[in-house]
Amino acid sequence: MAVGKSAIGYQLAQQLGAPFVDTDVVIVGNHGSIADIFAGRGEHTFREIEARTVASVVEEAEGSATVISLGGGAVLDSGTQQLLDRCTVVYLECDAETVASRIARNSGRPLLAGDAMARWSSLFATRKPVYERLADVVLDVRHGSVAELGRRLEQALREFAVAKQEVEN
Repeated sequence: MAVGKSAIGYQLAQQLGAPFVDTDVVIVGNHGSIADIFAGRGEHTFREIEARTVASVVEEAEGSATVISLGGGAVLDSGTQQLLDRCTVVYLECDAETVASRIARNSGRPLLAGDAMARWSSLFATRKPVYERLADVVLDVRHGSVAELGRRLEQALREFAVAKQEVEN
């Protein structure tokens, strides 16, 4: 949460000339604001909507070079984890110090109500092992502009593709 998934994903898609899909944007377009879903229907309902949205987006993108940005909690769903086995997964690695100012500017995150940084740290501690297990590529996003991070990610993905091809041959 707040590590730059949407901005870096969009940047990468632009560099590659590939489509970009942000699943949070799809959810908002189809169901209304995420904060309203949480407030009116609860986190459980949001996670069900999120899992269905991710499945739909991944299915539509299959066989293409589409860049997809998932919400930070999307990977906690076991069905989503299985879908991601068919994808190249990037973990944007960050820390609390780096995201603190971003979180302070955006108070519309329902899971961060109250002490936002304490909540972020708690969520991250739970999610980090899942991110690390699912990741094919890890990009440290603590330093660099979005454009720089996009270039570094593109290079890391190219290196991953070459290594994967060598293993398969």
